[in-house]
Amino acid sequence: MRLFPRAFGLAAALLLAGCATQRPAPPPVNLPPSVQPVPVPVPAPPSNAAAAGIIAEPPRAIDAATAERALAAFRLSCPVLVKRVDSSGLTQAADWAPLCAEAARLTQGSAVSFFQTRFAWLRVGDGKAFSTGYFEPEIRGSRTRQPGYEVPVYGLPTDLVKCTSADGVSGRGMIDPTGQCVAYPDRAAIEDGAIAGRGLEIAWAADPVELFFLEVQGSGRLALPDGGVMRIGYAGQNGRDYVAIGRLLRQRNLLPTGGATMAGIVEWIRAHPVEGKALMRENPSYVFFREVVGAGPLGSLGLPVTARASIAADPKFIPLGAPVLLELDRPEANGLWIAQDVGGAIKGANRVDTFWGAGAAAKAIAGGMSASGRAWVLVPRGINVQALSGAHPNP
Repeated sequence: MRLFPRAFGLAAALLLAGCATQRPAPPPVNLPPSVQPVPVPVPAPPSNAAAAGIIAEPPRAIDAATAERALAAFRLSCPVLVKRVDSSGLTQAADWAPLCAEAARLTQGSAVSFFQTRFAWLRVGDGKAFSTGYFEPEIRGSRTRQPGYEVPVYGLPTDLVKCTSADGVSGRGMIDPTGQCVAYPDRAAIEDGAIAGRGLEIAWAADPVELFFLEVQGSGRLALPDGGVMRIGYAGQNGRDYVAIGRLLRQRNLLPTGGATMAGIVEWIRAHPVEGKALMRENPSYVFFREVVGAGPLGSLGLPVTARASIAADPKFIPLGAPVLLELDRPEANGLWIAQDVGGAIKGANRVDTFWGAGAAAKAIAGGMSASGRAWVLVPRGINVQALSGAHPNP
């Protein structure tokens, strides 16, 4: 019998309890109504940047190299930026059109001035930022199933839809035979064959651990047996909440101090294959892929993301396509970035995931990235910051 780590902890607790002297439970204490504890209401988290509170601040110093990379990425985002709905509450699509037109005309060396003079610099909430990193991994894979390549890489299922359950919860799920919206199979069910045999396999991976961490990154490359490369990108997700397995290992004191890096987590899983498989299944989120032909990898805007210039962010707090300045305690992550992607674990104000490209250096930086500091979101000048912040004063 295989026990999940949480089940093992529970079983151990029950065994220890069985060795203890049994004592009757104390009788309940009935307090008069006048001294009953009064529950303290917990305020709901802000729904977007406008609700979190914003303050306009002076422009910060910008490194010229990061500004030039950001300008190139900003130009790539413009065709989508001028059309999409901004859920942060900060901008309208039309606000970006003049800046995009200007960016297209800029010459080399103009990036710093452009970002410092043509944008309003906003602090969202308290401005405290936290950044992780991601990269484009390369793992062993095959377009066809063959010995040594037995782990399916699934494309997007046709029965995965947006729907509303009977209790009013909207999200991704599936319609059951009775016509009800229900949760889509979780990671464990999918790995056990819940969607197998439907022709959804777009490729086959050699190693389930490698594929798991490629899912975490959201895109990657398959190194094929014939020496070729197949690039795959995010196509969708099963609607289940993402659970960070590194955090679970830390909570259970299963990693040494400083060991909660991607390399440290992989090492633990390799050393504990049975428990490692169970641990990965505690993340019920499952990512589906599609083959990407041409430039890539692609972010959530459907556009290529740029190494050392693109970040994943929560679009409720940072408009996708907007510039963001980071000042962090990891100097390699400081500078201007463009929000061009999203992530299952990237939620809330000033929470970002920096993209570092492909290769060993990118893997090393991204896998160890855990940086704190401050962030500023840049929006077109002329935005009525006073009206937005007046409705939601910042403490």
